[in-house]
Amino acid sequence: MPTDLLYSDATELAKLIRTRKASSVEVVQAHLDRIEAVNPQLNAIVTLVDGALEAARAADEVLAAGGDLGPLHGVPFTAKDSYDTAGVLTQRGSPIFAGRVPETDATAVARMKLAGAILLAKTNLPEFSYWIETDNLLTGRTNNPWDVDRSPGGSSGGESAAIATGMSPLGLATDLSISVRGPAADTGVVSFKPTHGRIPMTGIWPRVPRRDWHAGPMARSIRDLALAYGLLAGPDGRDGYATVPRDVDLGLGASPDRPVRVGWLVDSGLGPTDAEVAATVKAAADALRTVGARVDAVNIPALEQDNPLDLWNKLSLMEVKPAFLEVTAGHEDQMFSYSKFVTGLPDTSVEDYVRAQQGVGRLRDGFAEYFRQHDVLLLPVTTIPAHQHKLEEFTLDGQTVGAFHVSSTTVPFNLTGLPALSMRFGTSSDGMPIAVQVVANWNSESTILHVASLLEELSPVCHLHPAM
Repeated sequence: MPTDLLYSDATELAKLIRTRKASSVEVVQAHLDRIEAVNPQLNAIVTLVDGALEAARAADEVLAAGGDLGPLHGVPFTAKDSYDTAGVLTQRGSPIFAGRVPETDATAVARMKLAGAILLAKTNLPEFSYWIETDNLLTGRTNNPWDVDRSPGGSSGGESAAIATGMSPLGLATDLSISVRGPAADTGVVSFKPTHGRIPMTGIWPRVPRRDWHAGPMARSIRDLALAYGLLAGPDGRDGYATVPRDVDLGLGASPDRPVRVGWLVDSGLGPTDAEVAATVKAAADALRTVGARVDAVNIPALEQDNPLDLWNKLSLMEVKPAFLEVTAGHEDQMFSYSKFVTGLPDTSVEDYVRAQQGVGRLRDGFAEYFRQHDVLLLPVTTIPAHQHKLEEFTLDGQTVGAFHVSSTTVPFNLTGLPALSMRFGTSSDGMPIAVQVVANWNSESTILHVASLLEELSPVCHLHPAM
């Protein structure tokens, strides 16, 4: 199997196809063969697109005829099974939606196709995308390719496992609290959650709570994230949160007129963090200092005043519960365990809901103040490396916390809508990937992508892949 086709990034694959060093058919077939070889061990891919090879042949014919080529002409991509895909199963990880075939593509899927990319497959997720692990009653559990006894994270764990193992070069994911960044961290790939609303959520389900849901790309390289973001961002006239024009960017880009100002933290009210994860963040901060960034350890008082996980639980679950009750009514025997947990939660009082909204306001103000003095915030993606399946709780520094504590470092940026990127920068003592999270001010995506590209050059492990 041609490893140069399986582990090249999408940008390189597009170049190989455009220069006729490889055909789209060869690229797509290589990925289909890889899926056949490794997916039985991982269960990352849940639906193959029947017409992928035919689309690849058509792409080669367009190239041969001298037709117009998009930036991803002939390159395969995958999409989480929460994205509507015209004529292709979109079952949302639930028996309630078994056999569902949408008539139209989600905006993000349509934009990828418009750029010449070919939809190859749909990837696994927890039921309705609401959990930190990827498991459900319809398509089952996805395993981590670095250790099949561990989870690839959730809710985009199928997407991350597929990209990590060469089954897909580029994918579409979603993020309510951790789901773009956490799975990428757990499997050693890169992912990007832009500012809330930058990528329309049209044709992606669920949408509750709308202020927290984000869409974003997952890939093997920072340049692929930048390419995909440029294709996906911008209003579509249907998502009322997606209103900022694509060409608006308040970041520094690759040519700041002063050193990039980086602050880093591993605690500051976020709770306990694994020592190896903390050391990896510090190593990334030290590496940025060597290339001229102004780097200092920071704390953010707003994070210490209002616990983001508590705010998220009070706000999001109050809105999620009625949505779950509506869609699962009459299907209680088909619900996954986490869905049953959500529907059984006590209601949040109006007073607590209002207080939580005020807490989010303070959190936004605190980050606005932070970004007056800094361009970037560097911190962990997850508080521990990839964990065992069915995690219920774990202990750090003598403190026992619930499973959802893995997302205490990602939730703040869903509540506030700030852009955030995940990329590998280290390895745990037992061989699991460890990632760092790069955050910037609202609508400053170029700053994140610039700093991440620097870290990519500095990281000794960013492009490693599991031996499968």
